Amino acid sequence: MADNALLVPPGPFSAYLFDLDGTVADSMPLHYRSWSQAVEEQGNTFPEDLFYNLGGIPLPRTVEMLNEQFGYHMAPAETARRKEELYLSMLSEMQPVAAVVEHIHAQHGKIPFAIVSGSPRASIYKTLEILGLLDHFKVIVGAEDYTHGKPDPEPFLTAAARLGVAAKECLVWEDADAGIASAEAAGMQWVRIPHSLLRGATQ
Repeated sequence: MADNALLVPPGPFSAYLFDLDGTVADSMPLHYRSWSQAVEEQGNTFPEDLFYNLGGIPLPRTVEMLNEQFGYHMAPAETARRKEELYLSMLSEMQPVAAVVEHIHAQHGKIPFAIVSGSPRASIYKTLEILGLLDHFKVIVGAEDYTHGKPDPEPFLTAAARLGVAAKECLVWEDADAGIASAEAAGMQWVRIPHSLLRGATQ
């Protein structure tokens, strides 16, 4: 497996499966701001270090984990909806992860791509539109498309099935521990996107 800056395993591979936030889009600071505001509106706090440890986990489950850890009583679905509302209002500030997007442009048309994200599909589409990448991805798998989110293998296995590619022939691009665990559980090789490539790396 690769754990350096875009050190891609030799393959060959039949498909690339990309996480979105923190992998293709340098969006994690925006996600934290929207989460923080949605939680603070209810008189609670979301520690930043905890946020970065929960990357890739579906939104309602994130709320449940906060409730469990801190004794909060936030409604998972409503808090997640408010978080997404705030996040979408910030999308004009979106930036790409340049090294990954350069690789996407270089490989586009040579191998099929999928996005596999814990975000709702509406958020995924808008993010890809802003980055000018929507037409680069043959398959998009969002939170509505699976029952068990990362670190369960279901999200990546869903993408592979929709592409018609065997799991062992897929290469996953991820920045988060939950996503890496999901890829490994699916029997896929992976590339970790180092946080040093992100504008939010100092946060």
